[in-house]
Amino acid sequence: MRRGLVQGIRYPRLAEHVSDYLAGTLYATSDLALPASKKRPLVAAFTANDALCRLTEDVIFTQPYMTHPHNRWTSPQLDATAKAVQSDTAWKLAASRLKLKFMASPEALIHGDLHTGSIMVTETDTRVIDPEFAFFGPMGFDVGAIIGNLLLNYLSQDGHATEDHPRDAYQDWVLETVEDLWTLFRAKFLHLWRTSGEGDAYPAALFSGPDGTACLETERRVYLDRLFVDALGYAGAKITRRILGLAHNIDLEKIADPDMRALCETRCLALARSLMVETGRYPTIKSVTEAARHVRRTVNAVGPVDKRGLGLDAL
Repeated sequence: MRRGLVQGIRYPRLAEHVSDYLAGTLYATSDLALPASKKRPLVAAFTANDALCRLTEDVIFTQPYMTHPHNRWTSPQLDATAKAVQSDTAWKLAASRLKLKFMASPEALIHGDLHTGSIMVTETDTRVIDPEFAFFGPMGFDVGAIIGNLLLNYLSQDGHATEDHPRDAYQDWVLETVEDLWTLFRAKFLHLWRTSGEGDAYPAALFSGPDGTACLETERRVYLDRLFVDALGYAGAKITRRILGLAHNIDLEKIADPDMRALCETRCLALARSLMVETGRYPTIKSVTEAARHVRRTVNAVGPVDKRGLGLDAL
């Protein structure tokens, strides 16, 4: 999928298929669907995946925010940016909070590495691969991983555009896919919960009658709102690590002009910081895609980013 996105190929069923995968796997392995007697042994079994969990904790939530020999970035263009990130207390605190939730919230069996390189895709078929990082963790991590990778691709497209192959319309499609993916996931997850809630969380016997039904429906929506907040934070963390950490994406790496690459990366980091530090600014997925467009229009120089440099108050 990643190579196709870099080439500007559209996958019309991508959002439908990925939202099917996310809603189905995350709901079915959660306390909403499973009795505790079935879920606890699964959590215990996947706890053995310690080495790859530790790798995630280091390369996504820790190393990009400090001086570390594994880190690399577009140099010298982003040298000042990397240094600024390492001294940005608010950004580091946001990363640490996300790390804690990753370590301490076994909500469901997550893929653990659901980026655009872990999805094989054609115009009609979609397959998720490479589940070796799987363990029981926060649902928002998987959802945020794919959203973050799509947002990164959107902001990288200016580095791949040519006169013969402009990317404006394609960038619109990428953001439409982001919106559709979250909207479909939310609707499918809610439908599964409403029609097959057999887990020990929220026992049906406690919510019988009209008042109980209405109360539980409100709680379902609040639950998805919290998941959305988590997903945005993890999306920002996944973007950040792909620019300042160990493993990078070809979305940006294949931009031949280092100055243009650094500009695209600066825009990515501006959005990533806002998603992590100012998550409450984004009540809907539409507000996220609007912010991505705003960053693309207004961030036109390479350098350290913070909320003052984004001009997001104008949104």
